[in-house]
Amino acid sequence: MKKFYEELSDNKYTSKLSVAIVYALMSSIAINFFYQPGNIYSSGITGLAQILTSLFLKKLSMNIPVSVTLYLLNIPLFLMAWKTIGKRFTIFTILTVTLGSLAVQIMPETVLTTDPIICGIFGGGCMGFGVGFALKNGLSSGGLDIISLTIRKKTGRTIGSISIYFNAFIVFISGLLFGWQYMFYSALSIFVSGKVTDAVYTKQKKMQVMIVTKHPEKVICGIQERMRRGITIIHEAEGAYNHDKQTVLFTVVTRFELPMLEAAMKHTDPHAFVSISDNVKILGRFYEETI
Repeated sequence: MKKFYEELSDNKYTSKLSVAIVYALMSSIAINFFYQPGNIYSSGITGLAQILTSLFLKKLSMNIPVSVTLYLLNIPLFLMAWKTIGKRFTIFTILTVTLGSLAVQIMPETVLTTDPIICGIFGGGCMGFGVGFALKNGLSSGGLDIISLTIRKKTGRTIGSISIYFNAFIVFISGLLFGWQYMFYSALSIFVSGKVTDAVYTKQKKMQVMIVTKHPEKVICGIQERMRRGITIIHEAEGAYNHDKQTVLFTVVTRFELPMLEAAMKHTDPHAFVSISDNVKILGRFYEETI
């Protein structure tokens, strides 16, 4: 906990606060501009909050704001995250969810269009960008993110695809309670949201890198100064054209780390041959930063 409070005084806290504000704005736009006017149900806890809010209004005539229901549903997950994931993770998650709920409450519901297809696509895009941007910068938006992150560490599946599986229940319930047409529109929105999350959250995309260089020590030092990655060395590789001796280096990085790798290569050996294979599957240990 002492380490967390020390971080509050540096730029990391300011950066995370900025990211939380961006998430809050994107999620509130998705809900108040697209989901609510188009009767579209979001993914995860947000979708469950929408369903409960609609049920309270329809069955009990209780007009409970979505923002309040959303925050109350996240409280048990805060407690679970505190015990199983970590205190710093939980505190930043509470910050993000609190700002998100406040933004949903403050921002007025605005009807840009009631077309459910447009609302589903653009609402899903806004929500997916907000969630992916938060995850990319080390924040969780609460709800199913906590469960999805745990499953991803064990299985290697992407956050977006995990969310799609979980949200099949939300889609079915929305169709059962409010009309089957809303099931299909909500499914479209959840699919778009998952794909946009995957596109933005580049830390989960792994890339295999092969480097052919005459200066292996400089390259290794340059890479490991910028990122925590293991490197496999193959000595005495021979070029077929000039038959000169070179060294081949193999490593795996994330797409998020690619600019750091490019900077390392320009600094240490700009004439090296670098081959990058996209979206490789990893078996075994692969270091990933915790949120």
